[in-house]
Amino acid sequence: MALISTSPSSLSSSSSSSAAIPRRSFITFKNHDNKVRMNKTMIRGSSSSDSSRALSNGSSVLFRAAKHTVDTYITSGMVVGLGSGQASAMAIEYMGRQLRAGALKDVIGIPTSVASANEAAVAGIPLDQYQDTSQIDFAFDDADIIEEGTLVAVIGRQQPKGDESIIQEKSVLNAADKLVFMVSENQYKGVLDGSVPVLVQPVNWMETAEEIDDLFIGDAEVWRRASIGLAGPLGGDFPLVTKEGHHVLDIIFTSPIPSLAKVAESLGKLDGVVDHGVVSKFPCAVVIASESGLSTVDNLSANAAEGLQS
Repeated sequence: MALISTSPSSLSSSSSSSAAIPRRSFITFKNHDNKVRMNKTMIRGSSSSDSSRALSNGSSVLFRAAKHTVDTYITSGMVVGLGSGQASAMAIEYMGRQLRAGALKDVIGIPTSVASANEAAVAGIPLDQYQDTSQIDFAFDDADIIEEGTLVAVIGRQQPKGDESIIQEKSVLNAADKLVFMVSENQYKGVLDGSVPVLVQPVNWMETAEEIDDLFIGDAEVWRRASIGLAGPLGGDFPLVTKEGHHVLDIIFTSPIPSLAKVAESLGKLDGVVDHGVVSKFPCAVVIASESGLSTVDNLSANAAEGLQS
């Protein structure tokens, strides 16, 4: 992406804790070796004045990933899902610059969040609202963590702002013909840790939390997310309520997460669970940013993409 003189700050604040429930039964989630074929290409970082200015703001690494994503995957006439997060904000800004310069034409953006809609409006990107019938050619997004080998991602760990929605974000990503995540190298892992957010019905949420706790007893705690501050396992007097009216439970893993696909499958069988932050998409690619350059990994068979000097 063309250089942004100031690096966008992260769109999300840190996550608040949610709710620990007494532990019960235990289900073992075993690792499976059904990993997709992947292509990997190294792309060296840019030494342009634009990248130098981004570096001065501490964001050159993610900026290169954002620029590469737009330059490589987006062409004129596309309908593009606009992700949420620091790298996505940079990609949106760069898309706007490319549209104003005439390098891209007739691109329509479909935002995954209020934040990405605001950023796109500022950048001058024409917008449309997501509908179930939306035809989306391509989408990009940030991710909290990506599972190495499967490219299954977790989103939604960070506290949402305003009318943000995991459901809306996943709907846009799943509707896209192709998806690219942009992450730093420490977010692409073979051994996963941290949390997985789960949206649940507010009625009888405690019973749902207990069922989730039963799935991962000994390996995780379940906390209801508070809307403000650290309110303890039950979410305090002001639990977070999404714009759709759901509560957010954070499954905080105290042991490595063996398989995100198995976690998602098990959560999907519980009646009180509405959705969760696990995203599994084909075709999907990940642009991984590090100080030494960029690497791209995808779950497409056939030919690897050509490396580009950004």
